[in-house]
Amino acid sequence: MNVGEQLRTRVLAREWLAGTFINLGSSITAEIAGRCGFDWLLLDYEHGPGSDESLLHQLQAIRGTTAAAVVRIAANEAPRFKRVLDLGADGVMVPYVNTAAEAIAAVAASRFPPHGVRGVSKFNRAAGFGQGFEDYYANAHHRVTLMAQIETPEAVSNVEAIAAVDGVDVLFLGPLDLSTNLGIQSNFTHPLFVEAQQRVAVACREAGKAGGILLANAGQIPLARDLGYTVIALGSDGGAVSSGLREYARLLKSPATS
Repeated sequence: MNVGEQLRTRVLAREWLAGTFINLGSSITAEIAGRCGFDWLLLDYEHGPGSDESLLHQLQAIRGTTAAAVVRIAANEAPRFKRVLDLGADGVMVPYVNTAAEAIAAVAASRFPPHGVRGVSKFNRAAGFGQGFEDYYANAHHRVTLMAQIETPEAVSNVEAIAAVDGVDVLFLGPLDLSTNLGIQSNFTHPLFVEAQQRVAVACREAGKAGGILLANAGQIPLARDLGYTVIALGSDGGAVSSGLREYARLLKSPATS
């Protein structure tokens, strides 16, 4: 069982899967994170600064570790799926999935015919540059994990229908976007946010899908676990580097250490 198939199997079994966001576009931090024991890493190509070339280097770096690589694309557009999947992503995270129709389109874009509309090419990294094409073409539809992000009130109102779409494996709640779109930016204890968080968790459980969420701090882990979220990301490489360097600077400038 390859890394991608293993990830999807564990996702659908609703195992606890620990991840983090990789948003610096760096193959070095991607490789470091992959060696830290995470089950999956999210390469952020919605908001991150990376290019196709840096994504390739990150995917190559991660493949030498035990982590699976999921890429967040910038929009729910078929060419974007094709690009990152051909480069060898184990999964795709799709931002702003608001309706079942949009979820269906995302599934189709992530799968080859007859299962979807993904363009076919033999000579790419995912297919072993042609050497593994037949196997990849025959099995990619059940090896690629699809994560649909729930980030708006519209998405929350349609969450049960989105969860029911075959091929959507994870409903991944985006806390900052969702709270912003609810008019309560970063207020994760507000009743509106709590209700939405609970509704997403219930929809996932009833549909046999996994619930995912990005957490801002370790204090949010117990609630996420209690609600039934299982695909969990905590922080990012950028956040870790920034907080670590700020702490070094603080220690060096502190009167107590000078």
